[in-house]
Amino acid sequence: MTRRFRLPAEWEAQAGILIAWPHAGTDWAPRLAQVETAYVGLVGAIARFEPVLVCVADALVRDRAAQLLASAGVDAARLRFVEVAYDDTWLRDSGPLTLTDGADFRLVDFRFTGWGGKFEGGRDDRLIEALVARGVFGSAAHRRIDWALEGGAIESDGKGTILTTWRCLQQRHPQMSREEMSALLETSFDADRVLWLDRGYLEGDDTDAHIDTLARFAPDDAIVFQTCDDPADPHYDELARMHEEIASLRTADGRPYRLCPLPWARAIVDEGRRLASSYANYLIVDGGVVMPAYGDTADARAAQVIAAAHPGREVVMVDARPLIWQNGSVHCLTMQLPAGSLAA
Repeated sequence: MTRRFRLPAEWEAQAGILIAWPHAGTDWAPRLAQVETAYVGLVGAIARFEPVLVCVADALVRDRAAQLLASAGVDAARLRFVEVAYDDTWLRDSGPLTLTDGADFRLVDFRFTGWGGKFEGGRDDRLIEALVARGVFGSAAHRRIDWALEGGAIESDGKGTILTTWRCLQQRHPQMSREEMSALLETSFDADRVLWLDRGYLEGDDTDAHIDTLARFAPDDAIVFQTCDDPADPHYDELARMHEEIASLRTADGRPYRLCPLPWARAIVDEGRRLASSYANYLIVDGGVVMPAYGDTADARAAQVIAAAHPGREVVMVDARPLIWQNGSVHCLTMQLPAGSLAA
């Protein structure tokens, strides 16, 4: 019997979380100390639940990261460092999308173009190849696909359904139809179907509406999604339209999804620029959920929604305000690796 490879749901068992440490050669340089503090909080939260594989540019960056994490009391036994070149630290988009058939693993390596050519991404595009060369993934197969796609642009329910946004993929591939892109995604992930959202965006998000800033699959056929309850906010109408779209989606067996709307945080403006403070950009780990917090009264309500959508998991908040300065949050910086996919 032929085993079928699939893209697991994020809430399935994990071997660890992959991140890359910020340093003076990344876009974090002007606020490096501030973002390092945020990273210590993020890695510390993840390490409570499972191992963290930390990419570092060189030995100096490794020593700096190890020192900061040790000073914060993060368990060193939960950390593993690997030296590898990278342009920046958004590993949701440059890291591997790992398929499994229950025994073996396949690292799907799409072309990374710096979010449609907005930023330099040559080293990030070679990141997966470099990690494979360092033996990080053991015997996992490495499959390169010469087609632009970032991990933050798709959601998987682990059962053959992919959720994505037309705004993002149409920007990356304007010459392709929706049907052509659906077929390519189904083939690449051995999926049964692709669900598309046409509406939804966030100011301060330069990914062209990645799905992981807007809507997330959750267990038992649920979708957690960002809403806006302020009629004066420019997002109000667009996110209301997205809500309607999500409500019209159906599971593979024809039932409505269970809807879990997230509250809206007050606008965060940095040097005149609105930042994307989405609660949907959370990371699911073994036994927990690490969620972005924005110093807002809505933080606690968002945690309640996320906890209800992911029962049995502890919700841990991390201050994401230093992170959204560079247009991403908790989920954007991290990539989960399925249980068994890492080399011993």
